[in-house]
Amino acid sequence: MGETIELLVPGGQATPGPPLGPELGPTPVDVQAVVNEINEQTAAFDGTEVPVTVEYEEDGSFTIEVGVPPTSALIKDKAGFETGSGTPQSEFVADLSIEEVRQIAEQKLPDLLAYDIKQAAKEVVGTCVTLGVTIEGDDARDVIGKIDAGEYDDVLVD
Repeated sequence: MGETIELLVPGGQATPGPPLGPELGPTPVDVQAVVNEINEQTAAFDGTEVPVTVEYEEDGSFTIEVGVPPTSALIKDKAGFETGSGTPQSEFVADLSIEEVRQIAEQKLPDLLAYDIKQAAKEVVGTCVTLGVTIEGDDARDVIGKIDAGEYDDVLVD
């Protein structure tokens, strides 16, 4: 019967050290093979913490399932900041373009309740509200209304 290990690893930068090494060391799997596979599958997330599930069998075989990082982590990575605003209604820490919002929405779409990119973008913008991130210089709360009004349909509708 197989076992499962769930952990967060930096995209494309996993190593045989912690957190993987201590978790996989006592198992029959080749730790370096797992590290290589994780790095290959998470390369697109370049350093952003990515949830990974490793399932292994007693014969040493394994499968890896890579999740999508939290929306806030993708926003922080794209906008280049470490910590959100302590007062996000009045103090803003970064600005994203609507194209960057779409890129994040595309990455997150499989994990969201949204049924299209436009709805996924609204969820991303909602996270921007809580982090204190503006969209093209506008308060993210106002951007949700603009998305609803169709002002960004040229970018958000296929």
